[in-house]
Amino acid sequence: YGFSKHDIAVLFVGGFGASMLFGTFIGAAADKLGRKRLCQVYCVLYLLSCVTKHARDYWVLMLGRVLGGIATSLLFSSFESWMVCEHNARGYDSAALNDTFSLMYFGNSLCAILAGMMAEAAADIKGLTTFSGIWHYGGYCSPFDLSATFLLLGFGLICALWSENYGSGTEASSGCSDLDRPVSQMKSDSSILMIGGVISLFEGSMYIFVFNWTPALITPNEAAPPFGLIFAAFMVACMGGSSLFSILSSSMPSERILTYVFLLAAIALSLPLVSGAVLGSSTIATLCAFLLFEACVGMYWPAIGTVKSMIVPEETRATIYNIYRVPLNMIVLVVLLNHISTLTAFTCCAVMLLLAFLL
Repeated sequence: YGFSKHDIAVLFVGGFGASMLFGTFIGAAADKLGRKRLCQVYCVLYLLSCVTKHARDYWVLMLGRVLGGIATSLLFSSFESWMVCEHNARGYDSAALNDTFSLMYFGNSLCAILAGMMAEAAADIKGLTTFSGIWHYGGYCSPFDLSATFLLLGFGLICALWSENYGSGTEASSGCSDLDRPVSQMKSDSSILMIGGVISLFEGSMYIFVFNWTPALITPNEAAPPFGLIFAAFMVACMGGSSLFSILSSSMPSERILTYVFLLAAIALSLPLVSGAVLGSSTIATLCAFLLFEACVGMYWPAIGTVKSMIVPEETRATIYNIYRVPLNMIVLVVLLNHISTLTAFTCCAVMLLLAFLL
């Protein structure tokens, strides 16, 4: 739509800021009102966010980012909270949770590859076209229409197939109406607090990586590399990581796997610094380091999901999951609002990952 890079950065700030401000209250609502219900709300909010992308109006787009930010808080808390509670309520073997998380993130990476291909195809069907005033269709709006279709499908499946569950097992429960109980639980159990630190540090470094991997692979005076293929390779590395977790988890506890993941990820994101200094900005060496980091990401998601399921109390699970995202969003906002160099960005990532390893 022709907005400046600064304006677009502010739009991203709006999304992450909304996630930070409303996330904790949304999490408490999920524990109190029901995880299934809030997963349905996620579908509605993100569908509305997709609709706003059709408007060439900055404040309509900002509204969409705010709705998307709130929805993202639900995406990263309510769904997992519902699944863990339902798994335990049905009396399934706790060890099977490892397999569920591994399959979930393996499938997530596969879906990311397919979604990228479908989005590219949808965007190429018809160019961006004005149909009334500020409203447009076609072009890069089409992938959002495709996304809305899948949101409607997901909403229908949730309505038809899911049962409801709550933070305490009953809808009329008290104790999740504010943040006093989850905060006191975090204070009384250092493990709950340290998991939050680990999540913020690792996922914060992951978001910094997302903002900086493309410029890190661009070599001056040379053609840009095939970013679409590289992204697909990243997703394949993620799938490999989640599959490796499934193998390792049968003989090693998830928390031990996480320590190795953090150390390996710190080494991976230190390699671009070394390759740039020693090899004169070697693109191949940097790409290999990034693939290693993505494999670590693939192992991280099922491992952290398993550890959270064991340590975070069921009655305040969704609330605490969202509290964990507050410092994470603060890290992302600091990165977005400050124009740090690629070298500084990867240095920060390596330091944060080493801190996660220590925690």
